[in-house]
Amino acid sequence: MTPVRVLTSNREPRSTTNPYITMLTTALRRTPGLEVATFSYPAALFGRYSVVHLHWPETIVGLGGRRLAGRLARIVLATLFLVRLTLTRTAVVRTVHNVEAPADADRLQRVLLHWFDRLTTHRIVLNDRTECAGPSTTIPHGHYRDWYTGPRAAPVPGRLQYVGLVRRYKGVEGLVEAFRSVADDSLTLDIAGAASSQELVVTVSALAYDDPRISLRFDYLSDDELVAAVTAAELVVLPYRFMHNSGTVLAALSLDRPVLVPDTPVNADLAAEVGPGWIHTFTGDLTAGDIEAALAAVREPRAATPDLGAREWADAGRAHLAIYRLALSRARRSGPGAGVRP
Repeated sequence: MTPVRVLTSNREPRSTTNPYITMLTTALRRTPGLEVATFSYPAALFGRYSVVHLHWPETIVGLGGRRLAGRLARIVLATLFLVRLTLTRTAVVRTVHNVEAPADADRLQRVLLHWFDRLTTHRIVLNDRTECAGPSTTIPHGHYRDWYTGPRAAPVPGRLQYVGLVRRYKGVEGLVEAFRSVADDSLTLDIAGAASSQELVVTVSALAYDDPRISLRFDYLSDDELVAAVTAAELVVLPYRFMHNSGTVLAALSLDRPVLVPDTPVNADLAAEVGPGWIHTFTGDLTAGDIEAALAAVREPRAATPDLGAREWADAGRAHLAIYRLALSRARRSGPGAGVRP
């Protein structure tokens, strides 16, 4: 069978690349029958490929660019790329990472993103709860056991840990306020991750100011620093106001640490998948009672590791190849985006 040549929307992975993208690229390249090219504008406009795999198409259209000239150049190049995909009837597969469109796209960028949507032949979702237009297939987010291999720390009794980017929707302010209401002085809370704004740094720092049990580190964590922080915790707390797909939850589970997360259908499914004792939930705003109940629960017996057997990367490579072939077949019969009119 002729190999499928896919152009992915991510650039060649580097040390700072999202680990999901790096591990997926590696898994795809190890999959027989698949050839992978990573994104560049020359490759997109002049390269040879039969399938395009999009992750965050907003990066292609210049979203997040700081300089006006750079954003305009990307818009022009993205338009030429879209023209090529349209004229050649190229199969387009998209992984749906976010359920909402980016709010900071300007009018022209929204037009281009809508064009990508119309060309999409098939969508990959990371869980069965994701709703999207057109045909879709679930391929679960792979685990991080092979990625986070740095030295592990011994868990510190009573240590609560937040890791990841500190953003408004992630509820870090509410975590600090809830923790301050916990009367047990033997507990500690560590918050580690870069903040999205200086204003948020000031807000969280002010909330934590006079509680010596709380430590703050507003910096990006290296992989080894993340491993050390997570494994030193008795419980990882992710108090998001909105949570759908979370790589941080899987990172904690891959490091064999239980998590406290919002009570959502996605998290309920994950709890059933990985086994009892690993996923603990709260409803509404996080409270001191939620923290105390979760800590009591994680001290009960559970399996030595969560069951992440459904998230092996070799399985993900084979599953992606099957989707690429399906998308190719549909594109050849009907053209990309057949039946999908968002």
